[in-house]
Amino acid sequence: MSKTATYPTDLKFEDLVTEYKERLYWHIRRMVVSHDDADDVLQNTFIKVYKNLDGFNGESQIYTWLYRIATNESITFINKRNRRASVGSEELQSAIVNNLASDPYFNGDEAQAKLHQALDTLPAKQKQVFVMKYFDELQYNEISEILGTSEGALKASYHHAVKKITDFVTSH
Repeated sequence: MSKTATYPTDLKFEDLVTEYKERLYWHIRRMVVSHDDADDVLQNTFIKVYKNLDGFNGESQIYTWLYRIATNESITFINKRNRRASVGSEELQSAIVNNLASDPYFNGDEAQAKLHQALDTLPAKQKQVFVMKYFDELQYNEISEILGTSEGALKASYHHAVKKITDFVTSH
């Protein structure tokens, strides 16, 4: 099944999970950073998909519908985590990224760790757009549908994100 396929009525929920769980996991993981948190958010995403599958009307692509749910669940998780912690969201996210090296599920090199640190410096919207465009390789029209933002605004956000990441990487 391709990214652009709509949801066939004869596809089972289990098939949907099998087809999209890995891509959604990595999308979520880039937003929440921690493997365990990403697993929790992915599970919540598929619970929400299961509960709302009958309501999927095919007006959007199944792929973008799933990403929208995963993105919203990630944002909800991050906001709840920030409220539970008595520190600011930037401070908490920075601590999480700094602990990335001790994460047994992170097998990236120093450059990848630096990229994650750079991502941590971005405002939430720029980070979302960068992750979807750079890592998930979504087109602007797909990101627009997921985030409900114009393509022009997304292109500007992506441009600013790239500039900030470049500045961070070259100065650290």
